[in-house]
Amino acid sequence: MNKMPVIEIKDVSKSFKEIEAVKHLTLTIYEGEYVALLGPNGAGKTTLIEMIEGLQKPDAGTIRILGMNWKEHEQKLHQKIGLSLQETKFIDKITTKETLDLFGSFYGLRPARTEEILELVNLTEKRKAYTNQLSGGQRQRLAIGIALLNNPRVLLLDEPTTGLDPGARREVWKILEKLRTDFKTTMILTTHYMEEAEVLCERILIMDKGEFIAAGTLPELNARYGEGDLIEITFDQNFATHKFTRFGSFACDDRCYTARLRSASRSKAYRFLRNIQHFPWNRSVLLG
Repeated sequence: MNKMPVIEIKDVSKSFKEIEAVKHLTLTIYEGEYVALLGPNGAGKTTLIEMIEGLQKPDAGTIRILGMNWKEHEQKLHQKIGLSLQETKFIDKITTKETLDLFGSFYGLRPARTEEILELVNLTEKRKAYTNQLSGGQRQRLAIGIALLNNPRVLLLDEPTTGLDPGARREVWKILEKLRTDFKTTMILTTHYMEEAEVLCERILIMDKGEFIAAGTLPELNARYGEGDLIEITFDQNFATHKFTRFGSFACDDRCYTARLRSASRSKAYRFLRNIQHFPWNRSVLLG
């Protein structure tokens, strides 16, 4: 059974004066699909997301969300979409619970929904804490909780884990993975972390200069554009580096006796590590 298209972007363009921020983009995202959007600053990611959010209007092309468009169905779309920005400002002297109650009141939600969100984003123990007493990771989880208040079908996240430590980042990942499993939420995630894209998203889109320059799963992108796996080997003593030549090209820093070698595939990398067992090395790392 085919999945239902949730976001349909057809030949969309957007310019600001003489700068073409988005150039003739076409994209379909399906129900329950998580898509990562990567690219350098100025690539057009924010402009594309803002057009999907309804904050910007395309100069050309169409965007449909759940079969609706912003011109004719603005109120309905606000009920279906959740947003979380890279940095969200909260009122300092109200509590976590009061913050959720406030945003929930904009949707006419019952107080019980606040309790559901506190549990979902693992902030129940912080329900009475003022927002300015929350850690960076807790504040970001609160921002995601606000985005989830209205049970959105579509979730748009702008670099939700930037600046967080690895533990806090994994906490956010757990929340997002639960949404996909339990609620079939569709998500677009902008991020600078390839690891985050790999963990969370089925599909990765890379933008530059307003265009998609690559798209696919991480294995597909590695096979198409990658240079292979990188192996680092550190030796106890110096020895004739020409012994490596039959395994492939490499570079060696004689001062620390460390060699780095590119392997075309993961299986070849493991085969290489097996083949060097008789050499006087003390550590090997498959860097990927």
